[in-house]
Amino acid sequence: MTTTMQTGHQQFIKRTGDVLDGLIDRGEYKYLETLTSPMGPTATLDKYGEVLVFCSNNYVGLANDPEVVEAGIEGLRTYGAGTASVRFICGTFQAHHDLEETIAEFMGTEAALSFVSCWNANEAIFPTLSEPGDIIISDELNHASIIDGIRLIRKGVKKTVFKHSDMDALRGKLEAVKADPDVTGVTWVVTDGVFSMEGDLADLPGLRTVCDEYGAMLIVDDSHGTGVMGATGRGTHEHYGLPGHAPEGIDFFTGTLGKGLGGGAGGFVAGPKCAMELLIQRARPGLFSNALPCTVACSAKKAIEILMREPQRVQKLRDNTKYAREGIGKAGFEVIESPTAICPIIVGETSKAISMSKRLLELGVFVIGFGFPVVPEGVARLRVQLSAAHTTEHIDELIAALKKL
Repeated sequence: MTTTMQTGHQQFIKRTGDVLDGLIDRGEYKYLETLTSPMGPTATLDKYGEVLVFCSNNYVGLANDPEVVEAGIEGLRTYGAGTASVRFICGTFQAHHDLEETIAEFMGTEAALSFVSCWNANEAIFPTLSEPGDIIISDELNHASIIDGIRLIRKGVKKTVFKHSDMDALRGKLEAVKADPDVTGVTWVVTDGVFSMEGDLADLPGLRTVCDEYGAMLIVDDSHGTGVMGATGRGTHEHYGLPGHAPEGIDFFTGTLGKGLGGGAGGFVAGPKCAMELLIQRARPGLFSNALPCTVACSAKKAIEILMREPQRVQKLRDNTKYAREGIGKAGFEVIESPTAICPIIVGETSKAISMSKRLLELGVFVIGFGFPVVPEGVARLRVQLSAAHTTEHIDELIAALKKL
């Protein structure tokens, strides 16, 4: 027994070591850089000192906003450090209700429900709301959390994908549904609002039109659009002039509180009140995992309130992005066109993207190189991300560093 266990242990250690060595040899190994200061347009990085941050999701500069920080501290004083329970036992605090009402107001939905992450939200919505006889049709470039959430769905629910942002391909899938005797329930179509690797947007008006033609429900994960897109940062639906509710707009949103909304962490589902009630009753991430810490809930609520009060932050982000895109082009790089604050620079091989990222960090600019398996081999990229907190001088330093490459 002991020998077998030792052999298994030795096999595991060798196998894992081989995988890690292979990643290093191919230049695909991801090194974790450690921050020793708050997140902002600049941050202090272990071994590098103060650097310019052009890789965070702090799109409108709320991650270290004094009001957001103070709201979290006050939440800590009022409610303590931990919820100490799942929500249906004794883990639901007033801070959760306050946050969820604010999210629903911001998104334009009837109700909202918070989770510890958007990953958890996506693990909750698909298995809970779908039933045998339903079908889920997902954009092929959707985020990994959507993919994993769909994988958790019970037997009897069909799953398929359609070609990225291709309305004709989606119609083809929906036509096949009409002829499928096994599909007797709801047809769900799910997409990201902003696709984070490319920075492109889902065609939400087109998706709404096609869904209406076939009586399908539309779910949008707008993690990279909430707080960023639209005149007031409501999200990709606002960018297109759509309301945040059906039948004219979106049936369901999932999203994060830890990117543009600056709350630190957490996610949510937003949509009809009856669906939120069903998630409370049956969603496994809520039934078997503690609620969002109250300090985070308070910070997130304050961040949303600031954004509703100061929509000019969104315009500042837009101005910074335009200026950066023009500068990156003048530096000799081609950046994928997009209305978002994500500026991908395609460089080719994974090892090249990582080495360029390392060189930029040596020059005091923090930009991450993305390669395989996050994106296909051959289209590795530097993903530059802008924030409303960046100044023109910050962006000029970014451009100067890129020119040195």
